[in-house]
Amino acid sequence: MLFASAILEGRPIKLYNEGRHSRDFTFIDDIVEGVIRASDRIAEPDPDWDPREPDPATSSAPFRLYNIGNSAPVQLLDFIEALEVSLGRKAERVLMPLQPGDALDTYADSDRLARRINWRPATPVAEGVARFAGWYQDYAARRAE
Repeated sequence: MLFASAILEGRPIKLYNEGRHSRDFTFIDDIVEGVIRASDRIAEPDPDWDPREPDPATSSAPFRLYNIGNSAPVQLLDFIEALEVSLGRKAERVLMPLQPGDALDTYADSDRLARRINWRPATPVAEGVARFAGWYQDYAARRAE
């Protein structure tokens, strides 16, 4: 929402590492779908769990941790371009250097979730951004009333 509001209001946006880092953008409806599908599959204790070499995603207790994401990093510049197209406005970009401690590229490895529930997020970034932009423009208009 920070980028969308800045673009619509004509304020500059800061793009660290000049926008050349990648993130795993996942549409909210896909996140919700993954949570619902995972909640339908009751977790069981992991019989192979070893307290001497614990895997934080499993346990001798009945729980599981899952990543939910597209497992496909997208460069921030591509995300911003999709947002500009969807909002019908160009962003005023302020290209900033990479910040200390920033990760260049990250993504969610959803393989464990896919094996468990036989499903993966499927909304392409451009489609998710377009749907978000439509929602956000309606939201911003209602707030302005």
